[in-house]
Amino acid sequence: MFKLFPSCPACHSTHFIAFLKKDLYRCNRCGHLMRISARRRLGMLLDKGSFKPMAEPLVTTDPLVFPDYHDKLLEARKRTGLGDAIIAGTGRIAGMDLALAILDSHFIMASMGAYVGEAICQLIDLAIERRYPVVITICSGGARMQEGIISLMQMAKTAASIAQLQDHRLPYFAVLTDPTTGGVTASFAMLADVIIAEKGSLIGFAGPRVIAQTIGQDLPQGFQKAEFLLEHGMVDMVLDRHEIRAALENLLMLHKTRPYFHQRSPYERRS
Repeated sequence: MFKLFPSCPACHSTHFIAFLKKDLYRCNRCGHLMRISARRRLGMLLDKGSFKPMAEPLVTTDPLVFPDYHDKLLEARKRTGLGDAIIAGTGRIAGMDLALAILDSHFIMASMGAYVGEAICQLIDLAIERRYPVVITICSGGARMQEGIISLMQMAKTAASIAQLQDHRLPYFAVLTDPTTGGVTASFAMLADVIIAEKGSLIGFAGPRVIAQTIGQDLPQGFQKAEFLLEHGMVDMVLDRHEIRAALENLLMLHKTRPYFHQRSPYERRS
């Protein structure tokens, strides 16, 4: 439901929605970055009017006929206007072409099922065909367990696709946002050439409470926060939301200036 004066989930301060949008949904009191939809993030990253969506993947979204799952999918589709938890296609940043996917936490916490896994693989196939770099903005609660082993298979499937991208000497840049957890962290989220984390994001496999209970020890302060991961070499940079587009622009420009950017991959068929 639309709110004219939404409150910050961190400090509970109230904001006028117009000012909040202008500041990219960043709380001007505590600096907390609020969760936003995939479409909003799309508008923040890409040149205006440059996005061209891919065709939706043709996959079975309820393979186990899991109780109430079909209704949950219908409700999420109606609420978000998305086919599933991902938007994928091509676009431009500062006039440079790229293949882009954005996960949406408002769709069943952006959990990864067959649809999300297939969309990422199709995006990478398109990037290889057109020789585009790949950018994926990630948030997720992990594998979608209503799809059972099929959801877990997406981990290996997406990892294999990224390996093909690397074979063709095309870069993959990941932007990790709050939260990035579970099977998504254990697969394509951490396989990028450059990993950017949004400031304050929770990033990990299992939750801090589960880890603390398993090992029977107290965890360090800020464990699994983006800044902690940067200190321990798990991500390459931590940025505020308004800095991410500029960072991606610099990375794309570096890719374009490589001496072999215009060369064909050794894996491409020679005519």
